[in-house]
Amino acid sequence: MIKLLNWTNGLTEGLQKLDWLVPTLARLVFASALLNYFWASGLTKLGDGILGIFQPSVGAYAQIFPKVMESVDYDTSQLSAFHWLVVVAGTWAEFILPALIILGLLTRLSALGMIGFIVVQSMTDLYGHGTIAHEGTLGAFFDRFPDAIILDQRAFWVFALLVLVIKGAGPLSLDRLFTGSKPTQATT
Repeated sequence: MIKLLNWTNGLTEGLQKLDWLVPTLARLVFASALLNYFWASGLTKLGDGILGIFQPSVGAYAQIFPKVMESVDYDTSQLSAFHWLVVVAGTWAEFILPALIILGLLTRLSALGMIGFIVVQSMTDLYGHGTIAHEGTLGAFFDRFPDAIILDQRAFWVFALLVLVIKGAGPLSLDRLFTGSKPTQATT
């Protein structure tokens, strides 16, 4: 067994020099799989005209505060400044955080923000929209079904973002450009 381990370690030793590739690929995967998802979602929340970034649509409130909106018959004038602030901040986050991740600017902080966003999004989906009652939506870890919308899918989203929190943006990033730091070499 030791010979086999030593042999495989010898074959893959050069991969440690490609450690910079991991965060770069994590950003690429995020861009290819989630950038359009979050931006499209953000677009549904914008109000009319240029000031729509400060005056979210009724649908924005309904997406983020579904039960509250139902209780006020979808009349946003009955909501508080807190509701407005949460909806505006959530809408902006759907544009700003993914853009920062793609650019590799403030990457660790942006990825951490996206993880928080995904947790809140998931809780809203489960409890606010009542999807916890729909069979298969929540899913379960370590079951044989890999397609649950909440646990399975979003675990992969969070994992890619955790890579960025831990490793940073990688060499092809504005973070690296502004700090001028060199990539760290992996140690054996």
